[in-house]
Amino acid sequence: MESARRSERFRVERDVLDELKLEEVTQRKSYADIHSSLSEQLKNSLRCNVPYLKQSIVRRLPVLYWLPKYSVWDYGMPDLISGISVGIMHLPQGMAYALLASLPPVFGLYSSLYPALVYFFFGTSRHVSIGTFTVLSIMVGSVTERLAPDVDFQKANGTNITAEADVTARDSYRVQVAAAATVLGGLIQVLLGVVKFGFVGTYLSEPLVRAYTTAAAVHAVVAQVKYIFGVFPTRFSGPLSLVYTLKDVCSLLPNTHLPTLLVSVVTIVLLIAAKELNSFLSSKLPVPIPVELITIVAGTLISSYAHLNTNYTISVVGEIPSGLSSPSVPDVSLFGEVIGDAFALAIVGYAITISLGKTFALKHGYKVDNNQELVALGLSNTVGGFFQCFSVCSSMSRSLIQDTTGVKTQMAGVASSLIVLVTILKLGTLFQELPKAVLSAIVFVNLKGMFKQYYDIVTLWRSSKIDLVVWLVTWVSTLLLNLDLGLAASVTFALFTVIFRTQLPTYSVLGNIPGTELYVDIEMHREARGIPGVTIFRSSATVYFANADLYLEALKEKSGLNISKMIIYKRRQEAKQKRRERRAERRAKRQAKRERRAQRAARQLSEFSVEEEGGCWRDTSIDGTVIVEDEQGGTERENGTVFVIPTTPRTPDGRWEYLKGGDPDCTSLGWMSELQDGDTTTLGSSSEDTLSQDLERISLGSLGKWTWDIHSIILDLSTANFIDTVAIKTMKNIFQDFSEIDVDVYMAGCQASVVEQLEHGDFFSEKITKRRLFASVHDAVLHCLNHRGATTIPRYEPSVVRPASIQVSFSNTTFIRLGMDMLWLTIKYLKHFFDYRSCIPARNFKAFMQTHVEKR
Repeated sequence: MESARRSERFRVERDVLDELKLEEVTQRKSYADIHSSLSEQLKNSLRCNVPYLKQSIVRRLPVLYWLPKYSVWDYGMPDLISGISVGIMHLPQGMAYALLASLPPVFGLYSSLYPALVYFFFGTSRHVSIGTFTVLSIMVGSVTERLAPDVDFQKANGTNITAEADVTARDSYRVQVAAAATVLGGLIQVLLGVVKFGFVGTYLSEPLVRAYTTAAAVHAVVAQVKYIFGVFPTRFSGPLSLVYTLKDVCSLLPNTHLPTLLVSVVTIVLLIAAKELNSFLSSKLPVPIPVELITIVAGTLISSYAHLNTNYTISVVGEIPSGLSSPSVPDVSLFGEVIGDAFALAIVGYAITISLGKTFALKHGYKVDNNQELVALGLSNTVGGFFQCFSVCSSMSRSLIQDTTGVKTQMAGVASSLIVLVTILKLGTLFQELPKAVLSAIVFVNLKGMFKQYYDIVTLWRSSKIDLVVWLVTWVSTLLLNLDLGLAASVTFALFTVIFRTQLPTYSVLGNIPGTELYVDIEMHREARGIPGVTIFRSSATVYFANADLYLEALKEKSGLNISKMIIYKRRQEAKQKRRERRAERRAKRQAKRERRAQRAARQLSEFSVEEEGGCWRDTSIDGTVIVEDEQGGTERENGTVFVIPTTPRTPDGRWEYLKGGDPDCTSLGWMSELQDGDTTTLGSSSEDTLSQDLERISLGSLGKWTWDIHSIILDLSTANFIDTVAIKTMKNIFQDFSEIDVDVYMAGCQASVVEQLEHGDFFSEKITKRRLFASVHDAVLHCLNHRGATTIPRYEPSVVRPASIQVSFSNTTFIRLGMDMLWLTIKYLKHFFDYRSCIPARNFKAFMQTHVEKR
């Protein structure tokens, strides 16, 4: 085992690769080499290519691929058994779900026949059963009752309008509305499939779809309440329609029709018991017991012999026409009123179908084509709409039955369609006495699986809070805003969560794992070590217009460098330096002028008597005052002001030298001050320089650091799969801003597509070249260390653990010391200021000369 682990180690020696070297090594292709021009694509499409044409036809008509290889002996019996089992389920579900769509039950049988036959030719999934489904039936019902309410079809008896509606006219118009919505939804699906828009279903995440179907189940229960309780509430449409309907139902509960309620309760209890028994014996039974078909047959027989409709006024299915209806073109004028509902039907139906198809394909090891499934489902709805069908998709319950019975190909769909066809042609009239309460009970019991999805709340609470919020928002919006607006609001909110997560990604500073080329988040890994002088910054999401500014702010925060303040500070320092240079130039000019005056004064002073006593200067002022300064630098004033005669010029650093007889041991005059650090300076120059240095230290301290030791920043863009123009401008600003404070910026891990987008966005220039891009973070780190003088990555002892992040904070003691420093600097400045005001050599010397000239 140990030897196997040792053999997994590797070592690679290569040069550090920047983008230019990488392109040379890999010979990256240009955009023209990868993407052919539009004219070439057009020529290739028009060129007669028989194999390509055959492959295209087979891809659009999958039945031509698997039907010639079909083996009756291997696949015939499993497909026949599966088709019969699913066909038996089509009968009760088709009629029951037609009630959800507010249509006569026979149109549910039509919807179970034609779409399944069309899918046989164009579908790629072998296990899904195409037909009526609960959610789509509810969505169709909301459209039909909104555009064809009972109020618009009340019978008129002369001038009086009765409460009874014209059922025949109402149902006929509702069939037209359902057919129009179905055809338009099918055309949308075909169009999306042709333009290869099959990925549109991915925008409906699993939590969203499960919450949507759970809320749709609530709508289905409310829609079946009138058949279960035997009441007739007013059907509302639009937002909050479910609330208004429930309020009306509750007000009508005292008027419950007891025989209808009894039939409903008995049917529900028997169905639940039979289904539980079916689940318990599923491992021992080759084919599930057709509980729903048995319930329909038993309900029809009891209703016929007991005359439930006549004796107890229990509502029954009524007349079911035998035979097939002729195709007809739907009312095109209705397209404008149902286009929104048609789009919702198209998206929801496709999402349910492709999710089931991919699940079974993954289980049985074959592939499902997204775009072809979209085309197949669209053609099934479009063709079915011409035969008065309503929207269909795959059903989970029927698909599971089809899978457990061992289906092999789409031939099972033909077998189930034959069962439905025989029922429509010969057996349809036998179900005329079937109570509607029985069909409503079948719908109610079949919704049990959807109500179990409420357990998703507990699961999502443990796994992902954001997915839980999506689930809850979808559920609430679907209940309150109805199915069409609820779906739009849910998808919008789900997309906002994606944008929110990309706007607030995880920003981290990476460190090296000693002995490897791996770089991980320092805050999450104890053994990660930072590279001295190098900050490696990474975002968990791609950089684009929505998070570009946040990316820049996070980079400043993680690096600890406040660029704006540092740039302002640097510019102030440059301005101060310029002012110092100008002052030095002015001082030089004044110095030259003073030297010329001193030379003239020296010639004039040769006529005066200046005597030296006891190693001190002795001078006589204009009014006869004698000024004496001893060797200790003390001064004696007699009846006048102190006048000082400069005998030597300034030193190169700008200080005046008034030395006793030229003796270098003589002490400077009183206007030269001795500071606390022991350096002798003057007000004119050295004291200003010291003051500026102290203020510089305080300015740097206000930035959060006395000095910054970062010389390189590496941006890890390995998580970016694209970059837009806003992000490119942000990257340019990062390079420019950090360069102003002498910090180099590099990029690492860029994908080829990102580099290509940087080229098209004019990111590269003379200052920002491809040598700033590196193949990996490790390449960039090695370049930074070599470029800045280091040669290797520092090694750390295993026992040494570096803090996750270094942040500068000020304690109360630090603030007190900072205040004391400021106070000391203020006092020192004022001291120099008053010393300067009390000793102005040029003005006193001028007065001295004028007095002695007049005296002479």
